[in-house]
Amino acid sequence: MNEHISKQFDAELEAVRTRVLQMGGLVEEQIVKAIDGLTSGDMIKIDQVIADDHRVNALEVELDESCSHIIAKRQPAAGDLRLIIAVIKTITDLERIGDEAEKIARMAKLVHVAASRHMPRLELKHVSNLALGMLRKALDAFARLDSKSAAQVVLQDALVDDEFRSILRQLITFMMEDPRTITRSLEVLFVAKALERIGDHSKNMAEYVVYMVEGRDVRHLRVDEPLKAAS
Repeated sequence: MNEHISKQFDAELEAVRTRVLQMGGLVEEQIVKAIDGLTSGDMIKIDQVIADDHRVNALEVELDESCSHIIAKRQPAAGDLRLIIAVIKTITDLERIGDEAEKIARMAKLVHVAASRHMPRLELKHVSNLALGMLRKALDAFARLDSKSAAQVVLQDALVDDEFRSILRQLITFMMEDPRTITRSLEVLFVAKALERIGDHSKNMAEYVVYMVEGRDVRHLRVDEPLKAAS
């Protein structure tokens, strides 16, 4: 009987982990479509990102309920409890990343409805690739329970922050030189800030992986300490 219960519990935990990765895949897809829409002006993609945000929200609610049910029914301890805690925190960050993807799509819509008039010449591809790469690596670390890879994601957040500050400086220059670019520049700034926030949330998710695997809370440490903690 105990072995049977144990197998059921393991199956429930694995089902939750699988659903988290499915949610992560949906959020990643949302970001890709939003960025593509911003670049190409494809209104179908842009509108789809906005319309599909409810799917991300629904997954968060579903997973939250599943975790609450497991806690009430199984009373997990040690590593199992850390897994459930990490999942609850991770889905919150994934939902917020989904919100940032929707924000990018809304800004893209404003830009292209205005026919991109007075658009500052600015490249967002590098920062978007960095942020998306952090999300993918954080999800991969979660899937493989790889705390060392997760710690590397934490270190990458500084690169995204540096890119955001560089974009901010460039946009200020554009607005000072040509006030007609102010509206479009602010919309681009909102996109850049959304990408920076995606990096922040991905960093959070990576920290939860270190906690889940190692039992160490590496939040609020110096930038190089998470890597040492996971080594």
